[in-house]
Amino acid sequence: MSCCAPGVETVVEPERGLGLPASEELWLASRSLGGGLRQTELSVPGVHCGACITAIEGALRTKPEVERARVNLSSRRVSIVWKEEVAGKRTDPRELARAIRDRGYEAHLFAVGEEEGDAVLKQLIRAVAVAGFAATNIMLLSVSVWSGADAATRDLFHWISAMIAAPALVYAGRFFYQSAWNALRHGRTNMDVPIALAVTLSYGMSLHETIGHGEHAWFDASVTLLFFLLIGRTLDHMMRGRARSAISGLARLSPRGAMVVNADGSREYRPVEEIRPGERLMIAAGERIPVDGRVLSGASDLDRSVVNGESAPVAVGVGDLIQAGTLNLTGPLTLEATAAARDSFLAEIMGLMEAAEGGRARYRRIADRAARYYSPAVHLLALLTFIGWMFVEGDVRHALLVAVAVLIITCPCALGLAVPVVQVVAAGRLFQGGVMVKDGSAMERLAEIDTVLFDKTGTLTIGEPRLVNADEIAPAAMAIAAALAAHSRHPVAKALHDAAGAAVPLVGDIREIAGAGIEADTKEGVYRLGSRAFACGGAGEASRQSEAVLSVDGRELASFRFEDKLRAGAGDSVAELHELGLETGILSGDREPVVAEVGRKLGIRRWIAELSPRAKVEACAVVAEGRHRVLMVGDGINDAPALRAAHVSMAPASAADVGRQASDFVFMHQALTAVPFAIETSRQAGRLIRQNFALAIGYNLIAVPIAILGYATPLVAAIAMSTSSVIVVANALRLRGGLFSEPQRRALIHATPLPAGDAR
Repeated sequence: MSCCAPGVETVVEPERGLGLPASEELWLASRSLGGGLRQTELSVPGVHCGACITAIEGALRTKPEVERARVNLSSRRVSIVWKEEVAGKRTDPRELARAIRDRGYEAHLFAVGEEEGDAVLKQLIRAVAVAGFAATNIMLLSVSVWSGADAATRDLFHWISAMIAAPALVYAGRFFYQSAWNALRHGRTNMDVPIALAVTLSYGMSLHETIGHGEHAWFDASVTLLFFLLIGRTLDHMMRGRARSAISGLARLSPRGAMVVNADGSREYRPVEEIRPGERLMIAAGERIPVDGRVLSGASDLDRSVVNGESAPVAVGVGDLIQAGTLNLTGPLTLEATAAARDSFLAEIMGLMEAAEGGRARYRRIADRAARYYSPAVHLLALLTFIGWMFVEGDVRHALLVAVAVLIITCPCALGLAVPVVQVVAAGRLFQGGVMVKDGSAMERLAEIDTVLFDKTGTLTIGEPRLVNADEIAPAAMAIAAALAAHSRHPVAKALHDAAGAAVPLVGDIREIAGAGIEADTKEGVYRLGSRAFACGGAGEASRQSEAVLSVDGRELASFRFEDKLRAGAGDSVAELHELGLETGILSGDREPVVAEVGRKLGIRRWIAELSPRAKVEACAVVAEGRHRVLMVGDGINDAPALRAAHVSMAPASAADVGRQASDFVFMHQALTAVPFAIETSRQAGRLIRQNFALAIGYNLIAVPIAILGYATPLVAAIAMSTSSVIVVANALRLRGGLFSEPQRRALIHATPLPAGDAR
């Protein structure tokens, strides 16, 4: 079994320019990132190993218009960030696809949820059937040869075996031959080159023996070798598909199209890719929401389990925002699309899932480097083995057989699969638990942490504060505060705006200052809504309730007090983190009495209050200087710098956009239990990766000497190599089923010692 190119690398002739999308199509399909940068996703179905990744990324990075490029091995796509202009000249994105094509890989636009598995799996199964049928018939003929058939009968059976084997090798072996030839013609090598060489040598030796009326031929071994290689590859393909089933299932939640209501009142059913923001959609009961939208008319209950993991239906009505992938249960709705399909919430989740598989963790870099050096090393080893046996015995046939066995048995497929398959399975398990992973390397970093620092509002609490002193506030002050609050997504601002019900429009320059509040420069003066220090320059009162102060030109107009509930499972989650051997702390911009009360309720002894965004970053840096590795959990705009600065970070789905973008993990459920769940899953994934490395390295340490010493035939080598890869994949799938025993779980919990020092 090989990791490289299962018959899907398409040879594209440069002079014809086949397989390249048009420049206009690539421009339309790309996404603007701002600052003159755009991002394009291309599907590259021929990517199957570390050498492929290096070849494609290296080719793209030589282009001056490419800012960065990353290949996702599991989804077989490349994400390219490129400059719209270089040296005053508009970039032609077709050159990016051409650079990939010139390295021998087909490239076309990537579609979210795109799967190649079914077609390739059918081809593999047919190839296995052909190879198995041919091997069975050749073995039946070989029985007579082994039983002592005379020379004429033996030669006849050998020729019949050769005629059966030849078409079988061409048809079933095309997966290996196409890949090997495509690599060699572009001046590189891959893992299929030694496989193709071994099968060809085995058949060539047998044909030479048959022409020379020799007693022995190995047509049965050649075809049976191919048969076992294809079985291993098919199992590998099926297991990879099973590991990616979370993404496949998520893709099936997106409908193919929706009923669009045109401006003239006519209706037409349109593919979801053609729906544009601002268009009106008719969603009947029982249909899934195709794109993010706002309810224009109608009322219904929605199944939002894909969003928040909760099975209880949620009622929606006019003005409510709903996400793609949710299920309309009870009544018809008319929506206004607020995002295209590729920018929808469901597409974002799938993008996070895909990104989780493409991270370059330390272990993955090691595996990729080993795979890259594999081909020259194994060819050299096989050559030295051949020379050694020729020196010892002088029998060219036996020396060649041993060299072929070495070529086959040393395939590092198990090493190449050790990391990515665990990452895929771990990302799927986290998704089922409501946690999205934005980078595969984040799981490795999460397993290394020893300290967890929380933001308070919106993280430890649900972020839905309730105004408790509305009856003490003058209506005019309430209206002005609501007008200011309308310009912020901060939970306190939203609660204030909702409680006011009506707002007086303010004319002036309005801006939000992260970690402080909102400021409006008007004719009446400078209004400020936020912390007391920001609004009035004074210290906060010793109250255990959150506070927002409204002022004009530094003079206090009103003080708003709020209560917030702890997030579900917060207490249990903090207790479990302590059981996992982790220190906990709170970094908050709220006042000291409020933060102290939350810490007391949750059993968190270390906290710092009234922090600015810069101070939160500095606090993370102080902890890191004590040789601690920090997980920062936050949700607001003011948390984004700290989320970036931490060793690894996590944010709830309800977080501000900048918070979600800055974090490495996003959890969908309301409960805070996602934090210890993600940590424990990451530790288990790290344990499985180390086990897989041990299995792969141990296999080679045992199998290679056996093959060099001549104790493994090519057939035995094929079985051993395929079995090692299947074992590695099966071991990774244990994570999906949660097959860790209680003693193993306890060992994982105590794998990280309790750090010394003060998180404060």
